[in-house]
Amino acid sequence: MTALEIGGEALPQERKLVTEIPGPKSREIESRRKSAVASGVGSSLPAYMVAAGGGILKDVDGNQLIDLGSGIAVTTAGNANPRVVKGATEQLEAFTHTCFMVNPYESYVEVAEALNRLTPGDHEKRTLLLNSGAEAVENAVKIARAHTGRDAVVVFDHAYHGRTNLTMAMTAKAAPYKAGFGPFAGEVYRAPMSYPYRDNDAAGTKVSGEDAAKRVIDMIEKQVGSEYVAAVVIEPIQGEGGFIVPAEGFLPALAEYAREKGIVFVADEVQAGFARTGKMFASEWEDVVPDIITTAKGIAGGLPLSAVTGRAEIMDSVGPGRLGGTYGGNPVACAAALGAIESYENDGLVDNAGHIGEIVTDRLTKLQSQYPQVGDVRGRGAMIAAEFVQHDSIAPNPDLVKKIADHCAKNGVLVLTTGTFGNILRFLPPLTISDELLGDAFDVIEEAIAASVG
Repeated sequence: MTALEIGGEALPQERKLVTEIPGPKSREIESRRKSAVASGVGSSLPAYMVAAGGGILKDVDGNQLIDLGSGIAVTTAGNANPRVVKGATEQLEAFTHTCFMVNPYESYVEVAEALNRLTPGDHEKRTLLLNSGAEAVENAVKIARAHTGRDAVVVFDHAYHGRTNLTMAMTAKAAPYKAGFGPFAGEVYRAPMSYPYRDNDAAGTKVSGEDAAKRVIDMIEKQVGSEYVAAVVIEPIQGEGGFIVPAEGFLPALAEYAREKGIVFVADEVQAGFARTGKMFASEWEDVVPDIITTAKGIAGGLPLSAVTGRAEIMDSVGPGRLGGTYGGNPVACAAALGAIESYENDGLVDNAGHIGEIVTDRLTKLQSQYPQVGDVRGRGAMIAAEFVQHDSIAPNPDLVKKIADHCAKNGVLVLTTGTFGNILRFLPPLTISDELLGDAFDVIEEAIAASVG
């Protein structure tokens, strides 16, 4: 089985417009939604799906959209990946739940073994399974605090870590994630992120990764005190903040500082993990070995699962009964995860992420040379973003991004927006997408930009 054979066999891999998007059937369901679903739950595109596979999403009206979002990096291994479906189906027929804390089962142990093996570093590790990325991050902080006996947590500008009370405090952007939901958990301190596109412009000269790390270290020492810091928590490539890739040397310098000061270095790889960046984990790009790594999204091919994996001495510092949750490591999700991990390791998905990244970066770089509004193109593997600015400055241009995304949606291409300023298009295609679909999608994106800047 190769990357491009995974999923989608029964779904023609072509963009197809049968009605306007959203079509009449989707609009009818949307009207029902308004009287049934809490209004706080939004949707990027209210076209209701009935099938997905390869690089295609099919809606209730028969339209086929090119998927450049993967459910926000969840269906990285392909929607309805055969290995995932097979494992989950067999487990469903056996039993759906017992609660690992009551009656354990082998698949939980197998997922933990796989994560201990795959995550960076050859030290002894332990893994805790949970349900969501936010839950994983929150438990990572709990474990770090228990291990160190300290309270403070350092996070970064533009960070996104979740929607629970603690992870909202750790998340940088107020609206829509935090506004009106306080008060938030205390002892969370925000440090400046290495953001090469904007750092370099503001300073007039290149800000190195080492200089950006020194900026953070100075802040910690002056404003917090390293002896009070339990954890530094950082996304190796920021997700919701705008796919910000820190300058080379930034992450290694912070990891080294954390080790020297007895601080737990936590890599939040919820969005960047599992082959997404062209390596199994984004930390590997600079050979960073986190003390703890949090994962979710791509871990189980679309089923809810997350994990905290870390050094054995850190993870085991929390005694029995102090970690867990009723649904954490559900057996069906574990079976799906084993199928997804098998696919990542055996179906060429890591290499395909790099191939996708080359295609996407090439198309975006050519557009950047044509349009000054394409201020920056960045990312790794199949996690690429374009930051849009005003034509005569680097002031964010969220209105243009919205126009481009709307044009794409109407023409059958799903793109996601992101960023602290709402001025970034992010591209997260499933690693099973074909070159032909990518080419078609970027033809539409090029048309959208031309129409929107005019």
